[in-house]
Amino acid sequence: MDTAIDDTEGCYLNRTVKFFYEESGKNISDHWRRRDYVIVTLGMTVCFIVIFSNLLVIGAILKNRRFHYPIYYLLGNLALADLFSGVAYLHLMFHTGPWTIKLSKYQWFVRQGLIDTSLTASVLNLLAVAVERHQTIFNMQLHSKMSTRRVFVIIVFIWLLAIIMGLVPTMGWHCLCDLPNCSTMAPMYSRSYLVFWALLNLLTFSIMLAVYTRIFLYVRHKSKQMSQHTSQMRHRETVFALMKTVSMILGCFVICWTPGLVVLLLDGLGCEPCKVLVFEKYFLVLAECNSFVNPIIYSFRDKDMRRTFKEILCCLCRRGSSKRGGSEVRFNTMEHEVLSESNGADDSNHKPNNHSL
Repeated sequence: MDTAIDDTEGCYLNRTVKFFYEESGKNISDHWRRRDYVIVTLGMTVCFIVIFSNLLVIGAILKNRRFHYPIYYLLGNLALADLFSGVAYLHLMFHTGPWTIKLSKYQWFVRQGLIDTSLTASVLNLLAVAVERHQTIFNMQLHSKMSTRRVFVIIVFIWLLAIIMGLVPTMGWHCLCDLPNCSTMAPMYSRSYLVFWALLNLLTFSIMLAVYTRIFLYVRHKSKQMSQHTSQMRHRETVFALMKTVSMILGCFVICWTPGLVVLLLDGLGCEPCKVLVFEKYFLVLAECNSFVNPIIYSFRDKDMRRTFKEILCCLCRRGSSKRGGSEVRFNTMEHEVLSESNGADDSNHKPNNHSL
């Protein structure tokens, strides 16, 4: 898809990126303005924070044995998707503003495809987390009995599907041969593709919200039937805490991404009075901020995660010093906790840790 290809009837394969921007009404400056410098500087700062914070989460999950369960592998993969998002946005910062008109069509599709892939990976991860939570909680377990191999097969499938979704416009679902159907926000994307992509993600959000609502109603109902037995009470509290953390992650994701998807949908439907270009930059920044919200949630909700973060940072700052020991695994299954109760692990002098995850 470069300018060396001859145009055919009805197609504009030999035109530059600038041509499509001008035709869609999204004119870009050919020189750097103060606003461009501010956007790029802030954007790059956020990207570096996103990359570092999510590397910290991935490192913590790998380091601490307590996090070696399917739910944490999926949350770690979500952190990997956020990390990929930070890299994608960093790439965008180096190919935005006046740099945009210097891109070839292939480079432009790569730039957009990276963003699409990162969002798709995040959505699929959250959907996998919702299914995993539904399975474990309705079986009254804290952690799924799913094998590590199966979890990694799911993770590979998530990334393959995300990459395919990112490549779809490049493979033909574009407007190079249908100029009137070009998007305003993404001038070489077909409006029909934007409608499909936005509706698919919004539908997935709705399904996940319905799943979590059902889980919360079930847990609340089941907790009323539980006795006051110590192990059952602690199990219930741990399940509630884990659900709260996962729900906060989902809620922040929906809040940060829904405005952008709605604007994309309006653009795809050709809503001219909506002035989508006015809100585009703000909603893009909001979506980008979601990628460093999750590490903050982990730190706020989980003492073990905070302690592991500190250990990793200490190792980075003091490579010559001896490493501190990792946290122990507290719960394997509900049966393990009941066994601990029967063996007298919970005596009157023992105070259980109040971890959130």
